[in-house]
Amino acid sequence: MDILLSICLGIGMSAACGFRVFIPLLVMSIASLSGHLTLSHGFEWIGTYTAFAVFAIAAVFEVGAYYIPWLDNLMDSITGPVTVAAGILVTASSIVHMSPLLKWSLAIIAGGGTAAIFRAVTTFMRGASTAATGGIGNPLLATAEIGIASGLGILSIAVPILGFAVVLLLIVSILFRRIWRIVVPKRTQVGRKSI
Repeated sequence: MDILLSICLGIGMSAACGFRVFIPLLVMSIASLSGHLTLSHGFEWIGTYTAFAVFAIAAVFEVGAYYIPWLDNLMDSITGPVTVAAGILVTASSIVHMSPLLKWSLAIIAGGGTAAIFRAVTTFMRGASTAATGGIGNPLLATAEIGIASGLGILSIAVPILGFAVVLLLIVSILFRRIWRIVVPKRTQVGRKSI
């Protein structure tokens, strides 16, 4: 059961990394320092005061950068690979009592993949917001992303299975919307041609 909970925790945290890179790491550091999270062997450094300070400063700069309309799009292009690395890191650090091969395979595939999915979605949404509002609506999107990253990170530590369920629900809704956009326009075009 501990392994299942740690995998759920890792995937929930990696999804949170897809919205903001450093907020989930900061949440993990706080949880570890307060005794609410046991980190995998070799990742205890995340729960140190030095790491806490670094993550806090990085989170403040990252959050601030996303409130500057031209800088937020630049940040999206720069932080893509960093987001995947953070997703792998948080997943690997949360999985305890597992063989290294299986742990790193899960961290790379599930953690990195989940982070990449949500980073792609947020990048697409920011691009659409920039095109529609000229960047004026981007701070609202940034605020929502900060809230989701923080909330999902806290939820994943407090109730890992619920955090995992939220991630699955979000992924299913993203896939459903993509499929719907592909299927519905074709059905509409076919109906118009026959008229």
